[in-house]
Amino acid sequence: MVERYAREEMKSKWTMQAKYQAWLDVEVAVVKAWNRLGLIPNDDAQKIVENAGFNIERIDEIEAVTKHDLIAFTTSVSESLGDESRWFHYGMTSSDTVDTAVALQMRDSLNLIIADVKMVMESIKVRAMEHKMTLMVGRSHGIHGEPITFGLVLAVWYDEMARHLTNLEQTMEVIAVGQVSGAMGNFAHAPLELEEYTCEALGLKAAPASNQVIQRDRYAQLASALALMASSIEKFAVQIRHWQRTEVYECEEYFSVGQKGSSAMPHKRNPILTENITGLARMVRSYVIPAMENVALWHERDISHSSTERFWLPDSFITSDFMLNRFNGVIAKLVVYPQNMMRNLNLTGGLVFSQRVLLELPLKGVSREDAYRIVQRNAMKVWEGLQQGKSATNDKGESLYLQYLLGDEELRQSLSGDAIRECFNFDYYTKNVDKIFNRVFK
Repeated sequence: MVERYAREEMKSKWTMQAKYQAWLDVEVAVVKAWNRLGLIPNDDAQKIVENAGFNIERIDEIEAVTKHDLIAFTTSVSESLGDESRWFHYGMTSSDTVDTAVALQMRDSLNLIIADVKMVMESIKVRAMEHKMTLMVGRSHGIHGEPITFGLVLAVWYDEMARHLTNLEQTMEVIAVGQVSGAMGNFAHAPLELEEYTCEALGLKAAPASNQVIQRDRYAQLASALALMASSIEKFAVQIRHWQRTEVYECEEYFSVGQKGSSAMPHKRNPILTENITGLARMVRSYVIPAMENVALWHERDISHSSTERFWLPDSFITSDFMLNRFNGVIAKLVVYPQNMMRNLNLTGGLVFSQRVLLELPLKGVSREDAYRIVQRNAMKVWEGLQQGKSATNDKGESLYLQYLLGDEELRQSLSGDAIRECFNFDYYTKNVDKIFNRVFK
């Protein structure tokens, strides 16, 4: 399903055509490097550069006999050339071509992912600025804690995505490497300069040392970086799913005209996009295991990694790209209900201000233990009152907690009525929002 809706730009990086073209790009770059080193004559090099081509159907025919895809490829290319074909794939082993070509595919695909992450960060930033001072309740363990703002939640998301951006950019330095080091990585049949010239032409770095393959810890870092990023996107999606619950209803996914939520219940507006994102994140994380297990190859190489990489590499990139673009649409179009946020903030009858009261008492000489006892005693009364059906506020707009605190004689010995009422001021909880935003968004 993801494949069906994935962006064509990312999908195009992992087609059979793209794979063989990357192989050809590497092979041609090696020919040019040999020519630069004086081995391949100018005329032969020019003929290869201008005429080398491949035919996928022909490759499939040859591979059916050879049971070796790289040989089938080089044979197909050789059929497009004349005598100069003797120089094609000269002094190379299969992995010189394949691993260097995969580095090109990973590099180009990771560039798209990095662009996606920047896009998501910008969308989060726009919504954070919009709701910088939109009050809502902060929750821990799913239970109301203290007042925060919706903008602060989004600032945390932005900061988290900034770390993933850095991680992905650092991962780019790890994966964008090539090799032309020969069958055992000893450069017995080619000088190091061949590899250096080839990689330079392809926009890659030469691996400082390789055996027959590029080492798979590089690939594992890529899988891990994508999985970590996907986990954060899932975290954001799960939070949106909670906010859309009927009992909460502080935000919801945009519901377009004509959209249907249920075949049986016409009223339903379900968080299907964020639920989908949750599932996709699970898939991206699942690719970390084969990627890490591929690190432990036998000696200079075996082929156990190849089968997994043929699907986890394209799938992880395509799925991540799709997921990021889907989430960007969710956050950009997210419908926010500040009035419901305020309703929920007041739902517990002022209990969200308990710590403010607690911290005022030691300033008046009350011990921490006594302060906690006084504040909690009245808080428990609120819980009991709400369970008994008492209103969270009275006709004067005073919260149930404030009413109990004002009537507590022991508390009133330390705090006046005005001092207690001041503890219920929302401005106290937003006074540093601008400073936090300056740190996050610089």
